[in-house]
Amino acid sequence: MGDYVNPGSDRFELSKNSMIYVDKSSLISFTNQMINTDYRFICVSRPRRFGKSMAANMLVAYYSQGENTQELFNDLKIHEDKTYRKHLNQYHVIRIDMQYFMNIQSSVKSMLENLTTEVCSDLLEEFPDIDYRNKTRLDQVLSRIYKVTKRRFVILIDEWDCVMRRKYNQEDQKMYLDYLRDFMKDQPYIALAYMTGILPIKKYGEHSTLNMFKEYSMIDSAQISDCFGFTDEEVVHLCEQFDMDVEQARQWYNGYHLISDASGKREEYFIYSPNSVVDAMLRHRYDVYWNQTETYEALKSYIQLNFDGLKDAIIQMLAGEFIEINPRYFQNDMTTFHSKDDVLTLLVHLGYLSYEQNSKRVSIPNKEVAREFVETIQTIDSYKEVSNAILESKDLLQSLWSEDEECVALGIEKAHQHFSAIQYNNENALSCIIELAFYYAQEYYTIIRELPTGKGFADICFIPRPNHIDKPAVIIELKWNKDVNTAIEQIKNRDYPDALKAYHGNLLLCGINYSKDNLKENKKHMCKIERIRK
Repeated sequence: MGDYVNPGSDRFELSKNSMIYVDKSSLISFTNQMINTDYRFICVSRPRRFGKSMAANMLVAYYSQGENTQELFNDLKIHEDKTYRKHLNQYHVIRIDMQYFMNIQSSVKSMLENLTTEVCSDLLEEFPDIDYRNKTRLDQVLSRIYKVTKRRFVILIDEWDCVMRRKYNQEDQKMYLDYLRDFMKDQPYIALAYMTGILPIKKYGEHSTLNMFKEYSMIDSAQISDCFGFTDEEVVHLCEQFDMDVEQARQWYNGYHLISDASGKREEYFIYSPNSVVDAMLRHRYDVYWNQTETYEALKSYIQLNFDGLKDAIIQMLAGEFIEINPRYFQNDMTTFHSKDDVLTLLVHLGYLSYEQNSKRVSIPNKEVAREFVETIQTIDSYKEVSNAILESKDLLQSLWSEDEECVALGIEKAHQHFSAIQYNNENALSCIIELAFYYAQEYYTIIRELPTGKGFADICFIPRPNHIDKPAVIIELKWNKDVNTAIEQIKNRDYPDALKAYHGNLLLCGINYSKDNLKENKKHMCKIERIRK
């Protein structure tokens, strides 16, 4: 076994021996379908700490003929697959960590030269009896080995996109992509080429140098949606094992929306951030764990870029809204942006946003990531008013619980002033302001917009989370240029409380009206609150 050629199963064995190991060997079922076919080029992009390197180590252990690894896989899902024995330990494997080579070299050119030297050295040692015509070009060394042995290689490249993320110039990027193309494209010695990174493959205009790769990203993950990150079923099992509250786990770490079409069946998944779940289980505490990555420092610079609509989109997503985007023109690097859609698409790939493939909309996935946004905007001057409103939302929620109508109306008035950039001319815009004004309510409530009722929809409903059932439920009805009392009457007349049949306890009915021309004490917002017992 060498450092890069058939490097062994040690890394995967460490993962399996860990206190928490979640079986993702279904990925092997997928790669076995693609191996030795025209579809053998696979590029998987996921945010950091989503299990990409562990999966690459698993593929090394499975495919490499350097050792017999049957015992490692006998208790995993792949053992039941009909292709399991056919490909187990049948290939020479080359595993390359591009981040490692990038870290020890000062330029892309020297990095590629060093990579070639190191991998070729391993190959020459593994196959010493072959008459090589050129020992300094990786593609030619592999071609010669294949011609003599007729054995194809599995190529695994981790952190393939490190050059794109290091912000090198376009010439460096093109040199790197051309190297990968010459190394892999149309080469008969490749049984499977599998690359992982944060970003999809770099485009030049509408084209890619590595267009032979099929991509599986946070935008479109196709058959492997459940192979990275944890599914709800997996997290429920972990919560039972570690005696943790599953509803809090969902609130903190769930929310990455992916669609799978494996085996012709279309399935939706809401994936959890796996590293955060593991840390929460081991520490027995729900908290922010995901920010300890290189991408955290980048969030501040991206959300304050000067693109029309970007700031408004961030504010609306903090309020729980979904924003429609077009990810098609994103150039798959971290420096080339032409619109807010490009920035938001990058944030999807970095894990800061979740993308709904059907509706082409993005949102903030969970409480952990929302905390990252809130902490980041506190350091940005252009978001100061947003930060202030969020800080004030705690007091506003207390005023609501205390049924202090004047303070609630005043708090909504201040929030309106804070978010004056949001077009404020209908009840939908008013809903956005209300959710931002009551941002702190997310700590205690599941907030539902347009809750279906017997005779219509409640504009906003606060439903206490299972661990906060001591808090009152809240139904908020919004009015525009009407009497605030009509909002309360509408809640009663349309049986809105009936939508909370399963809830028993205090229920607050809150009517809020905005009148642009209201001259009463120069107040534009009025509030009426009633308490009933269910």
